[in-house]
Amino acid sequence: MSETTKTGPADQGLVDVLVIGAGVTGIYQLYRAQEEGFSAKLLEAGSGVGGTWYWNRYPQARFDSESYTYGYLFSKELWEEWEWSEHFAGQPEIERYFNYVVDRFDLRRLIDFGAKVSSVVWDETAAAWTVTTEAGTEYRARHVVAATGILSVPFVPEIPGRADFRGEQHHTGRWPKTPVDFTGKRVAQIGTGSSGVQIVPAIADDVAHLTVYQKVADWLTPLNNRPITAEEQAELKGNFESIRDTLNTSPSGFLHQITMRSGLEDTPEQRQEFYEQKWNSPGFTKLSEHYYDMTTNPTVNEEFCEFIAGKIRSIVKDPATAEKLIPKGHGYGGRRPPFGTGYYEAYNKPNVELVDINETPIVRITETGIETSEGHQEFDIIIWATGYDFGTGALNRLGVRGRQGRELKEYWADGPSTYLGVVTAGFPNFYFPGGPHGALGNNPRYSGDQVDYVMDLLVHARDHGHEVVAVTDAAEQEWTDLVNGNEAQLSFLKSSYFYGANIPGKAVKQLLNPMGRYKLQELIHESVENGFPAFEFAKAAEQEA
Repeated sequence: MSETTKTGPADQGLVDVLVIGAGVTGIYQLYRAQEEGFSAKLLEAGSGVGGTWYWNRYPQARFDSESYTYGYLFSKELWEEWEWSEHFAGQPEIERYFNYVVDRFDLRRLIDFGAKVSSVVWDETAAAWTVTTEAGTEYRARHVVAATGILSVPFVPEIPGRADFRGEQHHTGRWPKTPVDFTGKRVAQIGTGSSGVQIVPAIADDVAHLTVYQKVADWLTPLNNRPITAEEQAELKGNFESIRDTLNTSPSGFLHQITMRSGLEDTPEQRQEFYEQKWNSPGFTKLSEHYYDMTTNPTVNEEFCEFIAGKIRSIVKDPATAEKLIPKGHGYGGRRPPFGTGYYEAYNKPNVELVDINETPIVRITETGIETSEGHQEFDIIIWATGYDFGTGALNRLGVRGRQGRELKEYWADGPSTYLGVVTAGFPNFYFPGGPHGALGNNPRYSGDQVDYVMDLLVHARDHGHEVVAVTDAAEQEWTDLVNGNEAQLSFLKSSYFYGANIPGKAVKQLLNPMGRYKLQELIHESVENGFPAFEFAKAAEQEA
């Protein structure tokens, strides 16, 4: 991976589009801006591209969306040139993919690495943004696109004594490039979400002892990953157009086909057979190809949960550990379901133990280990698999100030308010595809919809000689009311990170779009067709404070 030496942007003048973040959304935004003839620049805090897949490099970090459905669809040549090795690729391969894309389309020259943004301030008179990095470098841009992602700010709980620990500490979302040596080490892992369940079996055979501290058990099912066969490769390459069309219109952003029948249409015996099929199916098909009423029909949901609980009891030899691993208080789909390989089996190893911190709470971190209500245990390494400040975390940390000095973090203190999950009132020429209120499903698919919408909007403004693009208060309110008023359509509990409930002091508000991708696409289409009626356009001298 090459490093890019920063040029002095101050003498480059005003850039049309400045993108923040070189993840899957930011790279696509940069590509589209350049293709449409805008001058463009991208700022990335890290030293390489990939976003989530640059920072999350812990052992066995990998997709749980099928690789070929996560990648880009804008180029048939790219699709044919790149060959994924597995249905669910691992982090090294994913990072190679994003580097390949950046170099294949000559985008690296437009990226400044090591450029962590500290402030984004609107200049009313010039109708432009001043973007400043932590190093003090200033950029000037007509439009700013914050493609900072929804899972980019790691959360570490404030446990007393954390700074005193003399061993190694690593969050899964900020894993070091130099591999961590677990051989013969005493390891504590705090957290068992999507990242945590991947790392446990990955290191279990190397460590002397692994203690996993679990706050909430989730309904984990097998990822069922495998290599992509030569026949499958040929089928993928030969059906690009139909696959692209399906992914561009699919409500989930997958190639999956929902089962168009209620669970109650089948007999109990047929349902058990169906559940077995789902257990052995890949990734998110447990949700997206399940009975259409699995998350809404209590009978079917409870039965499927009991089926999974039976699997856990059959795999985990110690009955007490098995019971700790079976979720209590929420059904399948109540939280973001994780997918794993060998996770339950890892607890059959004599050097792996599970601690339920509801029963045995952590009191403090010490210089040499962790003290719980039952005593002290010494560790060499602590892994924080404790998740992220979802949805608004990165945006709230950019130091964004809009009209009349309005601070974005303060404006969103009670939860985000947006229009189509792309813009917010009082912050002209500022966009955040892939942020809060977008949709749900395979992230690159709906964030790609939003990038395309941003580009349609910017081309419209350019073609009509407009320098200022500002969403109206009324349009923002209407969309935000729709988002908050339709949360019953989602199965996720308000205690999940999809509401921000995992972050102390954060407002518990809807961070997704419960109406889904269809509604988002419908309103985007209407907006484009009708000339963007939700926006006010002006030249710099015409705008109102």
